[in-house]
Amino acid sequence: MLKGIYDFSTGGRARVFCANATVTAMGAYTTAAGIGGPLLWNGSAVGGGNGVTAFILSCSYGLTVASTVAGAIGITGGGEQPAAPTSTTAIDGLDGLNYGDAAGPACTAYRIGTVAVVGEGLLVTGRIHTGAITVDTDDDNFVHLGGMITVPTGCWAAVAGSAVLTTSVIQVSLCWAEVPNP
Repeated sequence: MLKGIYDFSTGGRARVFCANATVTAMGAYTTAAGIGGPLLWNGSAVGGGNGVTAFILSCSYGLTVASTVAGAIGITGGGEQPAAPTSTTAIDGLDGLNYGDAAGPACTAYRIGTVAVVGEGLLVTGRIHTGAITVDTDDDNFVHLGGMITVPTGCWAAVAGSAVLTTSVIQVSLCWAEVPNP
């Protein structure tokens, strides 16, 4: 399914990746510290070159420990991030979906980190409720975004909550395509 993404500007295929994170007490998009789950930073042009633009393809999640605070989960992001986020923790898993291309991504994925500026908004992709997971009433936890969110060089995107989702443990996957800048 993802194999067919094509970069018309360069005449080649975009490279596709998926980062997986286990996040405890997911942070609110209105804070700069401890944001993410995953946090994607596009520092691909740092040190020269044109870098890449990342296009967010999908977000999926599963709640494994209930939250004591109900809220929304979604994608946030911001610019003004010319250097890597600070106070980062390593991503739990990173997969390349490039069928034989062993090279890693140009963007950097973290589990969480501290960014220079807070998120500029929240694109809601689902909800987290306070009900026990044994009687869960989840909605569709896979959201196809089709590349509608772009992460240019010097910018970041992350999965975040509308509030701090206290006590929750959430397994989150964020998939993106990288297209070389002309």
